[in-house]
Amino acid sequence: MDWNEITVTVNAASVDDAAAIANMTVPYGIYIEDYTNLEKDAEEIAHIDLIDEELVNKDRENAIIHIYISSDDNAIEAVSYLRERLAAAGIDYKIGKETVDDENWNENWKKYFKAFSVGKKLAVCPSWETYESKENRKVISLDPGAAFGTGAHATTYLCLSILEDIVTESSNILDIGTGSGILAIASCLLGAKGAVGVDIDALAVDTAKQNALRNDVCDKTEFFVGDLAKNVTGKYDIVCANIVADVVMRLFDNVGEFMTDDGFLLVSGIIDIRAEEVEKSAIQHGFKIIKAPVREEWHAYLLKKVKG
Repeated sequence: MDWNEITVTVNAASVDDAAAIANMTVPYGIYIEDYTNLEKDAEEIAHIDLIDEELVNKDRENAIIHIYISSDDNAIEAVSYLRERLAAAGIDYKIGKETVDDENWNENWKKYFKAFSVGKKLAVCPSWETYESKENRKVISLDPGAAFGTGAHATTYLCLSILEDIVTESSNILDIGTGSGILAIASCLLGAKGAVGVDIDALAVDTAKQNALRNDVCDKTEFFVGDLAKNVTGKYDIVCANIVADVVMRLFDNVGEFMTDDGFLLVSGIIDIRAEEVEKSAIQHGFKIIKAPVREEWHAYLLKKVKG
């Protein structure tokens, strides 16, 4: 299958707002080239201080958002949507488009996806690299393919950091919008009893299954195609939804049906301009906020149902 690659170039100061808009065009996410804080990020995330000269010479003023749309879908419609929403948001932009095949798609991921540590217990490593853990971390071997979720994006990073604090050996996990399966797989590596992942995109589900096999957690995971929690049954100790603000708020309507009485709801994918709206919606739907960490202007919320 061929893919249409749409690139949106914006000033780095506007990249989070532009990314929130771009995320609405595809169900499986985007990736972003932003070298504004290259040295700081290299030290904090990858724990290195020697950076390739090619990266050092990258544009520090502008960021590039990459969106991939299959040849079976309407790329023209996506471009029209981007132009309309970016203009309405007052964001200056430049849009480019080209066609890439599956092989080049995978090579693009490999170019930007490097091993890194998360929190105190986890590390994420591309399947084509090795990671030597000196801190006895649980290493998630990952090949995202066309699915969203390498862990490097702030939203996924926040979720992983919270999961390592709340997952126990008795935890059953539901991951809505599972993407690459990273949250479900990480939960199992952290000791969870089991995890179910659901995604609207069949390609993401296939990728998640392959990653579960790669991490030897097939016996503890199940992945299937579905729209939010539509085809989900049972109750879960932890429900994760790393999606976007609008979808998270839709989820509030009935997600409580799938949570145990003392269960957690972990949501992320919320840009700062939508955070207050999501907080109010959560409270109106009977949730209380346990944690609300922020990373790079992205918000995550750990919620519980209000009792009584």
